Amino acid sequence: MRHTIARDGIVAGVLGATAVAIWFLVLDIMYRHAFATPEALGRGLLRILGPQGSEGATVFVVVYTFFHYVAFILAGLLVAVIVHFAEREPGVLAGAMMLFVAFEIGFYALSSALSESPMFGALGWAQVATGNLIAAIVMGVYMWRTHPELRQELNHALSGGA
Repeated sequence: MRHTIARDGIVAGVLGATAVAIWFLVLDIMYRHAFATPEALGRGLLRILGPQGSEGATVFVVVYTFFHYVAFILAGLLVAVIVHFAEREPGVLAGAMMLFVAFEIGFYALSSALSESPMFGALGWAQVATGNLIAAIVMGVYMWRTHPELRQELNHALSGGA
């Protein structure tokens, strides 16, 4: 079955977003109440986008969930572009791995900084970083399984092959 960039990106993004959503749902149930995280993030997102009216918790959850899935689908599309381009130019994978590590370090630093913000302070940076790692693993496993040639291409790229 031929995989398109759009299909791979959307599936990877939905899988990553769902994995993170489940992670935060489990944490919310353990520590507070269900949907506390998307409610807080939706409240923060709407606060950034404009003045708040009399929105209820459901509006915050729906708005953030929509934003969350769109963001992950965009990330999944970027990953799919890299994977598909690597089929023609395996060296791209070595650069993509370095970019991924740099992005993860930056993401963890940003999460740590945002944990001091009153808007996002309820979220521990470790929980956010763990959710991000879970999403990266889920999306990576999906790409790895649907593109079995990635192993050979990655070995080729890391060995410095031409």
